[in-house]
Amino acid sequence: MTDKRDIHERIYRFVLRVLKLLESLPKTAINLIIIDQCGRAVTSVGANDQEADACLSKRDFLVKYGFVKKELKETNYWIRLIADTNPLLKERMKDLIKEGQEILLIVSSIINKTRKGKI
Repeated sequence: MTDKRDIHERIYRFVLRVLKLLESLPKTAINLIIIDQCGRAVTSVGANDQEADACLSKRDFLVKYGFVKKELKETNYWIRLIADTNPLLKERMKDLIKEGQEILLIVSSIINKTRKGKI
């Protein structure tokens, strides 16, 4: 069970779930494009989260977490597109889509609180 309070672990688990989903998709022409794009975006989420965790300055942290937010928004777009273009997976993906949206809200909150000096 993932500790919902540890954003780094939660992001890692999300990235892993998305990668496993991508691996299981049928290799249609459309899915191959989505697999490539989504794979790049979601791995960037995890990598930038780890870089942000090691930042030495608030400014650098905000830059890295800005990338996390940007790439997470893109990932969420791709997984919604996967659900809509692969109808057999749509119901199964509801939880993954919800998790991506929740993480995005948390990341946005972390960015806002950091800017205001509350973190």
